[in-house]
Amino acid sequence: QVRLVESGGGEVKSGGSLRLSCHASGLSFDRYAMAWFRQPPGKEREFVAAIALAGMNTFYGDSMEGRFTISRDDGQKRVYLQMNGLEPEDTANYICAADAYGSGSRSTSSYDYWGQGTQVTVSS
Repeated sequence: QVRLVESGGGEVKSGGSLRLSCHASGLSFDRYAMAWFRQPPGKEREFVAAIALAGMNTFYGDSMEGRFTISRDDGQKRVYLQMNGLEPEDTANYICAADAYGSGSRSTSSYDYWGQGTQVTVSS
């Protein structure tokens, strides 16, 4: 059974930082592109960042470039999202996703497995 379990969310003030982690089990992690999406309350799911197999390429949403960094540790079966310069607009449930042999798509339809998410709340 495939499981993606996110952790590291919490409450921070504007300008603060958080590091999210997603641990994968039940799959051959090194064969999956990994991504983070986010979903603010009452809004649609939004692409945050993706990382291709072996970390060959990384991709970011428009408002995340320069503030967020995605990375992966295939040995630990983890993908990370370092978030700096957080603003209230970044408040959302952050969700990890896995795409078999993917290249780092921005589309939700490309991803095979999803976690439940970890909540990030940024206050002004």
